[in-house]
Order: sequence, then C-alpha cells, then structure tokens
Amino acid sequence: MNVQNPGTLVQKPKRLPWLKWLRRIHAWVGLWGAALGLLFGVSGILLNHRTVMKIPAAQMEQSQVELALPTPLPNDAKALATWLQAQLNINREPSKISTEPAKTVTWAGQNIQQPSQWRVDFHSPQHSVNAEYWVGNTYVSVKRQDANIFAFITRLHKGVGMGTAWILLADTLAGGLVFLSLTGLLLWTKLHGSRLAMAGLGMTSFGLAIFVVLSSLSW
Repeated sequence: MNVQNPGTLVQKPKRLPWLKWLRRIHAWVGLWGAALGLLFGVSGILLNHRTVMKIPAAQMEQSQVELALPTPLPNDAKALATWLQAQLNINREPSKISTEPAKTVTWAGQNIQQPSQWRVDFHSPQHSVNAEYWVGNTYVSVKRQDANIFAFITRLHKGVGMGTAWILLADTLAGGLVFLSLTGLLLWTKLHGSRLAMAGLGMTSFGLAIFVVLSSLSW
C-alpha cells in the first residue's frame, strides 16, 4: 500500500495564460480612463444633487446688457449672429439660431400684433451668451453667464459647447467602463473563489437599484 508523504504539498492549478493578458488589458484600460473618470465622477456627483440635496458648488455668474444695433438693421437672424460675433469677439459659430414669426396675441382683452423674435445662442464650457431681438427695435438684449470651476466641469460632463471630438473621447470612457465591468467580473470569478458570493453581491446591488427607482416613480 502506497503511503502519501505528509510533506508533499498539493500543487495549486496554474492560472490560465489568458488571465494574465486580461489583467494587463484591464489595468491599461483603467489607466486610460483615470483622468476622465475623475472629471466625470466629480461632475456626476454635482449633477446628481442638482435638484435634491443640492450642493451649491456649481455657480453661473449672470450679467445682461442691451446693445445698440447698427444702421441699417440686420436683415435676418443669421446676419444678427454674424454682427454679434464681431461685436462681442466670439470666435465660435452659434449653437442655435431660432426665429419666431410675428403673431397676434391677446393682452388685456385686446388683440395686439406681436413682432417677430430672433434668438441667437453661443455656448462654450466656460460661457453662455443668449441674445434676444424683437424685430423693429434698435437694440438687442444680450445675457451672459460665466461658469466657475465646478460649473465648468459639469458643462464638460454634459458636452455643452463641445464638438464631435469631445463626444467621441467621452464615448471611449463609456466603452471603457463597460469593458472594465465585464472583465472585472470575469477576473473576480477566475481569481477568487465563490461564484455564489459574486452572484449574491451583484444581484443585491441590482435589486437595490431597482427598488430605489420604483420607489421614486410613485407620486
């Protein structure tokens, strides 16, 4: 009868070679999104508290001025936008140009002809400029908002005044988070023990989220 040597150690199964590469890719993807993740994390907390449990960190300083228009007056809203760009030294295209046609409105029991209204908006992460002009006036009302550092990063989070490049860059972060979530689960199940504990923790987190969402839907 063969007697097993008590000094012999039971060898642990070797880790699969692909796990080593998966861990490396997981780490590099995490490093890629670290800076943007910090920015979106801080701004996400501020945005999450914008209505309930408000954090008064993000502030927009507001100012308003009425600018005299040149003679002859602008022919249309696009001409007004071009004039505003030169007058206010705005080096970006308008974010929005809108025109509301003239119409008849009732005021104090009388029908009054309301003139056409033009709106021109310029947005950047740091500033917002909103111009409002009633056709026939010799001036245009301009409102400006300047963001502090916290409002600046929340506007970056929402992509205010940002172009396609920023949107695609933010998409890489979103895709990276999906990848990190999936690879994190896979690595956890392969490098640690109980899949039952993993499933229980995941389902508890998901169930808690569903409960909070359903609770907020009731009036």
